[in-house]
Amino acid sequence: MNSIHVKKNDMVVVLSGEHKGKVGKVLVAMPERGRVVIEGVNLMSKSLRKSQDNPKGGIITKEFPIYAAKVMLQEKFETRKKKRGAITTDKV
Repeated sequence: MNSIHVKKNDMVVVLSGEHKGKVGKVLVAMPERGRVVIEGVNLMSKSLRKSQDNPKGGIITKEFPIYAAKVMLQEKFETRKKKRGAITTDKV
């Protein structure tokens, strides 16, 4: 799996999982692993060790990767949504 359908700076919508429906920008694409990091999605807390840069240590919140198959480009999602809406209103 060396290619994925999204790239860095694309706007995407999460299709499934805990963050379903959230919209964000792709920060990092990892085609070799089939994952993407999306701004504001899949936030987790991570502990930092004490170091010279951070003498007290601490806890930070950062984005972690999710599977690329769970996201869709926002513009494709919007067109799909419009088509489905038009179909359902024609039948009723």
